[in-house]
Amino acid sequence: MASSQQSVSRPAVTAKADAVPWMTISVVLAALFMAVLDSFIVVVADPSIVADLHASDSDVQWVLAGYQLSYAVFIITATRLADLFGRKRIFLLGVVLFTLASVACALSPNAGSLIGARVVQGLGAALMVPQVFAYVTVLVPVARRHSVYGVLGIVMGMATIGGQVVGGLLIGADLFNSGWRLVFWVNVPIGIAMFLLAVRYVPKTGSAAGRKLDMPGVLVLSAALFLLVLPLIQGQQAGWPGWVWACFAGSAVAFGSFVVIERGLERRGGDPLVSLTLFRQRSFSLGLVLVLALYALIYSYYLALSVTLQQGLGMSALGAGLVHTPAATAFFVFSMVASRTIPRYGRRVLEIGVVILAAGYLATGLLLVSGPRITPLLVIPTLVLQSVGGGLVITPALNTVLSRVKPESAGVASGVLSTAQQCGGALGVAVIGAVFFGSFHPEAVGRVAAAGHAFALASFATFVIAVVAALVVFLLPKRPAAQG
Repeated sequence: MASSQQSVSRPAVTAKADAVPWMTISVVLAALFMAVLDSFIVVVADPSIVADLHASDSDVQWVLAGYQLSYAVFIITATRLADLFGRKRIFLLGVVLFTLASVACALSPNAGSLIGARVVQGLGAALMVPQVFAYVTVLVPVARRHSVYGVLGIVMGMATIGGQVVGGLLIGADLFNSGWRLVFWVNVPIGIAMFLLAVRYVPKTGSAAGRKLDMPGVLVLSAALFLLVLPLIQGQQAGWPGWVWACFAGSAVAFGSFVVIERGLERRGGDPLVSLTLFRQRSFSLGLVLVLALYALIYSYYLALSVTLQQGLGMSALGAGLVHTPAATAFFVFSMVASRTIPRYGRRVLEIGVVILAAGYLATGLLLVSGPRITPLLVIPTLVLQSVGGGLVITPALNTVLSRVKPESAGVASGVLSTAQQCGGALGVAVIGAVFFGSFHPEAVGRVAAAGHAFALASFATFVIAVVAALVVFLLPKRPAAQG
């Protein structure tokens, strides 16, 4: 079977050389949407989880962190497993694991079991998500890839922003008195449908005979990512103790060791976990930095906003979710604009987008420090402005990273991209979380005033990250990859 999976002969792939296999792409994008959504949907469920399971603040943080940690650490290894055993097989395994873990989350009787199920759910996401990018790179003709990446960016953005809306609606609906558990139950019918459709429409690709899993690389890279992501997730709440900095130092040593191992394996003609030649491509390396910065600001900002609306303004999960709706709509519209204009205008679209994005964060901060008390109506216009910019830059950023990657490198490149997204998210939560929670003191000035002050500072800090993203954008190649 291993030697036969290089061919792509399923009905999902049309015979036309310039056509997009939309059925295949739609199935894998559904998996991407679910995986990203579950990174954010839990944020609005936190108060309900605390009340129902009598969970501590640390427990609640680990409900989010357990998913992120296992997801980030295992992604690159999952991409290599797909290269060895076939993308379809690993994708289906990920769907099954994610769905079963969702059932376990929904049935969890206590915080500990919920955290354990979330860790397994993160492993399922790590198996699914890199295959999405790889399938786009392998199956979609170069001339049509920008439009597919546009749809992919929309899916990821809508899952990111829409997680707040969907979570609020599900918790507010409280079907069958399920409360927060519904945010996990909803994955089950989707997962079952996705598995059945994937069996029929997702083709077999990858899997090359004679290749081996680089176990030293797997172990060292996993350790490096664990030592990096764990303190990013836990450091702020723990007060940045000594073990956090020891982890960062150990991570740096582990990453250096990984580079040495991979270079040595390449010199000996072996099969490294990550081919370091990928990073010689300017668009790939700079694009990864851009993705890291963009996901640092997205993850952290919406976490701060959710806390502001629910704990600061006392809004329900449904009410907080609805505040995101105008911004989600704007993101969808301008992501479509970006996918249609990037082939013609190239980097200029990203330049306009990142400037508008940064301006949106700056405007929010200036508005909140100018005097008025924070209200949903006060911040919605600037949230929309941020989403206009985000739609124009986040969608093309994904294409920027992968546009010049060769099909045979699609798997590992997709894994590195997915890892950058997760590490960026963890980094943003650590930095912006420290700013927000370090300045959120409701006992001193009241919940509303404290939330407004903390969210203003978080907006300014996010603006700084957006400026970094803007600097990277202006270093990218001016034109997209050659079409054709």
